[in-house]
Amino acid sequence: MKKHISRLLVLCFLVSLCATTVFTSCDKEEEVLTLYVYNWGEYISDGSEGSEDVNKEFERYCKEELGITVEVNYSTFASNESMYAKVSSGSTKYDVIIPSDYMIERMVEEEMLQPLNLDMIPNYQYIDDDFKGENIYYEDDSDELYSVPYFYGMIGIIYNTSIVDENDEQIGSWDLMWDEQYKGDILQFNNSRDAFGTAQYKLGLDVNDEDEEKWRLALDELLEQKKIVQGYVMDEIFNKMQSGSAAIAAYYAGDYLSMYEDNEDLAFFYPQEGTNSYIDAMCIPKNAENYELAHHYINFMCRHDIAMANALYTYYASPVTTVVEDPEYQDEMGEYAIDILYNQAEDVPSQAYLNLSPEGLAMQNVLWEQLKAKSSIGNGIYIGCGVILVVLAAIGVYQLIKKRRWARLYD
Repeated sequence: MKKHISRLLVLCFLVSLCATTVFTSCDKEEEVLTLYVYNWGEYISDGSEGSEDVNKEFERYCKEELGITVEVNYSTFASNESMYAKVSSGSTKYDVIIPSDYMIERMVEEEMLQPLNLDMIPNYQYIDDDFKGENIYYEDDSDELYSVPYFYGMIGIIYNTSIVDENDEQIGSWDLMWDEQYKGDILQFNNSRDAFGTAQYKLGLDVNDEDEEKWRLALDELLEQKKIVQGYVMDEIFNKMQSGSAAIAAYYAGDYLSMYEDNEDLAFFYPQEGTNSYIDAMCIPKNAENYELAHHYINFMCRHDIAMANALYTYYASPVTTVVEDPEYQDEMGEYAIDILYNQAEDVPSQAYLNLSPEGLAMQNVLWEQLKAKSSIGNGIYIGCGVILVVLAAIGVYQLIKKRRWARLYD
């Protein structure tokens, strides 16, 4: 009996030991680091259409080279302003974000970003000198470095040659965005800085001047334009321009080249009055939980093969010198794309957005709300008032007829 009990105890011990080993092993296998990345839409090689899945490649790199299991949680935003609102709210903690120049400047001033450790980003050496040090205009007041350039480019105007006459004298100018003969076929930016920028460049104004009178001149232009605008859009522009449901839009050169792949009726130009030049760069938010891993991700994005995969997929101009100099990159991009991104861009006057003061930002927001309110609520009020007047008139007529009928009965 004692032998049976002893054997039973030994068996239980072995089963317990095996179970502990299995559970411990499972726990180790389930230790996964999640890297939260927040980027623009349509702005990374994602494995579609035969492209390389960059985030999957990073996960593989972490497993094979760093010996850690990583999962990239990748989400997108449509504008700098929506990104800022999400990050500043603290509702979600991101490890890597990719804002534009003026927004990076704002986030640095508001202490929302962490300085980078370049010792952990050796591939930074491949970034063009034009995007380093004193040349980073949106960080030149900082003692630390807060960003590594991801892509750069300029804004131009896309138009559909099957709808817009190529002999139109407005082609080459911002005036095309205000041409009444294309009423209902024009798309405007659905973010305040770019939308006001289109009007400011059209008027020859300094986009960084905070004189309210000049901003109101731009508002007047946008209010005039809203009468012929089909809608205010961001990523929705892809479907609208590719399908031909809209004919004219201001947007980023790289995205135009992506649209052109699916619709060769589309054409593009940089407005002669001048336009916006910008840099989008990788940053680490103050509340990031994976600071070291975020550096690995930024360094990975600067690696030649990965930077080239992203450049070929997005059609944006790359700040990585090895990519731009690579004959394979130039061949795959084609002369047309290279000409728009690198050659034509050099011949156009341009100005980058800088961060506005708190007072300037408040003014911009008020004017933007005025524009959007008058473009939707305002028209609704007029229509509503018209309906009410019609109803009141109908009631009045009905009461008059009713009185006459009663009068006849008693006569």
